[in-house]
Amino acid sequence: MDCEEFPYERFSAYPFSEGFLSMQEKRRKQPVQPLDPAKEKIQVPPGYWEQLAKKDVAFLCRNALAEAYSPEDIVLAVLGRKILLDRKNHSLMRKSGSEWERIDHPLLDLLVLVYLLNAGPQALSRELVSAKELKTAHFFQGPHELRVDGVLRHFGRDLKGFKRAAESLGGESLSLADAAFRIPALPKVPLYYLLWEGDDEFEPRLSVLFDRSIEHHLPADAIWGLVALVSDALVKAPKPPF
Repeated sequence: MDCEEFPYERFSAYPFSEGFLSMQEKRRKQPVQPLDPAKEKIQVPPGYWEQLAKKDVAFLCRNALAEAYSPEDIVLAVLGRKILLDRKNHSLMRKSGSEWERIDHPLLDLLVLVYLLNAGPQALSRELVSAKELKTAHFFQGPHELRVDGVLRHFGRDLKGFKRAAESLGGESLSLADAAFRIPALPKVPLYYLLWEGDDEFEPRLSVLFDRSIEHHLPADAIWGLVALVSDALVKAPKPPF
């Protein structure tokens, strides 16, 4: 299913919306509000929690590769860390010692909810594709190009630093590019970061690839947001991503 109330004002137009054209006209008259995963005050639509409350926990866990923590609560892995989703209190929690503590990260809240509401039964296809090869490739252009400049500036000439950062997020090394990692962003949505180191002759290059199945689990806006989240976490490493 597709979420009915994706927050367009933060992530731009959802390509599958019925009112896409009229919404675009309305938004042209509004100031652009760039997303900063660390600072922007993203509002999670209450309807998302309401939709989630109506879903069977076993169904959600089966499709999202999550675990039932209680009859109401769900645990899933995000960037190599266990996250508890508290449906009653509308919050995400992380483990601190023997206790769970609340996470204050609206972008993470939004992406986890969108993932749980959209994740389908499809498994990984093992076919890697770029954003240009997705069905929604038109979305990832202009202001919606994947936000990886910060990663490239930070690690373009520092492969060892890139390796440490990726591993701190649960990344698995791959024999691609000069350095490449499969980063477990969400249980069914790994992201593949490929880095070619710069030198005196060539500028560094960075590519982000996806498993072909990603569009069964996330809409285009959320894919863009997830890349922003992971890229931000890489630059901040070894600090925890949330």
